Amino acid sequence: MATDTERYELLCRFITKNKRDLFNRIAPERTRHVTVVLEDIYQPHNASAVVRTADLCGVQDIHIIENRNKYTVNPDVTLGSSKWTDMIRYRDRNADNAMACITALKQKGYRIVATSPRADSATPEDIDLERPMAFCFGTELTGLSKTMMDHADTFLRIPMYGFTESFNISVSAAIVLYTVMQRLRNSGVQWRLTPGELDALKLSWARKTVHSAQHLEARFDAEADGGAHG
Repeated sequence: MATDTERYELLCRFITKNKRDLFNRIAPERTRHVTVVLEDIYQPHNASAVVRTADLCGVQDIHIIENRNKYTVNPDVTLGSSKWTDMIRYRDRNADNAMACITALKQKGYRIVATSPRADSATPEDIDLERPMAFCFGTELTGLSKTMMDHADTFLRIPMYGFTESFNISVSAAIVLYTVMQRLRNSGVQWRLTPGELDALKLSWARKTVHSAQHLEARFDAEADGGAHG
């Protein structure tokens, strides 16, 4: 069976040098130490703005909970960023999708960080960086569900000094992700992807770039299998 590196090298023959250089420059700046959870976001411009922010901050994964509202993006806002991030959707009509997301993330070692104006909450400037963080943002009107709040490990607030009660969700996500990622990049925390994860990520990007990538890989596998039995 071919490795991710071998498959990537195969597909690279069909990718421009400029695109390969972009992959090589951007992939090492990606992280899964930080991830985003969006629960029942229903306004496409907000959903799209968070995806774009995650991409620009280097956050690879976005977890989408769809209990009541379907998550849709506006391509005029994402500007292609949804192609380069990974969206994990929880939308089983017969399940508590919030609980499914929480369980999956905790099994991977993430802290569930619920955004909340509680006075005892951490802020983006002082939250502990060591353990992987899943920053959770709720619906525009009512915020995070009771399930998310009850199972949160940590609460996060953005200090505010005006009359309005809260930031727009896309602005909140931008402030949190930018601040935390800047702190991580200046820290000694191991936030980067492993070499194996880097290979897998670049391969996934190549598959999205090369027309008929699946056909090319199948032919590559067939030729390798034939050579092994020759």
